Amino acid sequence: MKLFRNSLLVMLVLTVFATGCASNEKSAGKNEANKYEGVTIKIGVQGSGGMFGKAREEKWYEQEFDKLGVKVEWTEFQSGPPMTEAIASNKLDIATLGNMPVIAAQAAGIPIKIISQVLEGTNNVALLVPGSSTAQKLEDLKGKKIAVTKGSNAYNFLYRGIEESGLKEADFEIIQLQPDEAQPAFETGGVDAWATWDPYITLNALTGKGKVLTDGEQLGVLSPSFVISRSAFAEKYPELVTLYLKVTNKAIAWETDNRAEATERYAAERNIPAAVIEGTFERSQMINIPISDAVVEELQKTADFQFNIKNIRKEIEVSKITDNQYIEAALKEPLK
Repeated sequence: MKLFRNSLLVMLVLTVFATGCASNEKSAGKNEANKYEGVTIKIGVQGSGGMFGKAREEKWYEQEFDKLGVKVEWTEFQSGPPMTEAIASNKLDIATLGNMPVIAAQAAGIPIKIISQVLEGTNNVALLVPGSSTAQKLEDLKGKKIAVTKGSNAYNFLYRGIEESGLKEADFEIIQLQPDEAQPAFETGGVDAWATWDPYITLNALTGKGKVLTDGEQLGVLSPSFVISRSAFAEKYPELVTLYLKVTNKAIAWETDNRAEATERYAAERNIPAAVIEGTFERSQMINIPISDAVVEELQKTADFQFNIKNIRKEIEVSKITDNQYIEAALKEPLK
């Protein structure tokens, strides 16, 4: 009888323990789900098509974030500066943009983190002139009108290029235009040159509307692009930022493995020849890698230059906002 009572007691203890474990697991799962209750990740993109257009159509981001109960909200922009403004007002959590908007944002005190590098920046920015132009070098544009989007990576490229050539801003008439304003101005002769990025470089070069006078490789001015995140969002939800980068890697892999399909798709989106897209791939192949010390050093040169010409109001240390932990985690454990 005593043995029976002891066995019964042991079974009772094991039952309570098992029930408790199941309850704890259920509670833990519930708490994990509640962690993201009401959370929306707000993603900014430039334009509606391209690689992100494919990802949005296939709902790659939505599918992964939905597993955590997180909603995805997309917002389209023409250039980088409006993106950083949206981050400043908590209307955007993640954005892909050029080097100059990142520097301007840090100098303005906007709390951001640079979380990965997505363009090398050698040939993706250039100075265009009309196809009929006789200009051979930047000096030949003295007294001419040059269009550029203020605060963009092309803006930094133009001003650093002017300095590298031993010239001054006053030697030119620089007109600040968004791409949708600059393109018709360039085509109609409203401006004599245009500092811009792809696909506008390749589009104008291959259609004969323009030609490259000089680019970053020739001037020795790099214009890398990055993914940035709103600091508060990244610090509160590091795993969501990492997940974003994982899905981006999936999108890049699709583009790399399906180049012909991607080329045809992007050409149809923009109603331009496939050769234009092929040229864009050659100038600006998408990557998603940690930010190296060399890139940080180059970015610091740009920041110092922008401070010296009084385009930003204070000196900054770009290394303070560079954080590779998210991309390193994404590369370590990619999506299955």
